[in-house]
Amino acid sequence: MQTNKQSNLIVELTLNFALKIIKYVELLERNHKYVIGRQLLKAGTSIGANVREAQNAESRIDFIHKMKIAAKEADETEYWLLLCNRSDEYANCDELLNDCTSIMKVLSKIISSSKTFSI
Repeated sequence: MQTNKQSNLIVELTLNFALKIIKYVELLERNHKYVIGRQLLKAGTSIGANVREAQNAESRIDFIHKMKIAAKEADETEYWLLLCNRSDEYANCDELLNDCTSIMKVLSKIISSSKTFSI
């Protein structure tokens, strides 16, 4: 159920974000930071997977549900990035944190506008 151009924007944002997450996790793994890396990889790439699923939702309610799951994954991703950012032992991830915040804002807007959208 595609609702508007913003849906396409979020697909692109989350796909590009997932690619950046993969590169960052590869950097973490080179420095033997496997546990955080694994958690970050799962949550960070799951955002886009759920957004992608939402594009083929069977109903508006299903679309909103999948977008809410993506928002939860984005929130978890932000948590792991904040942990990395606040530790001296992890590579800088300010850009990823900014991207994650932007994605969370777009997801929030999509969810709220989809709730008021009537068919």
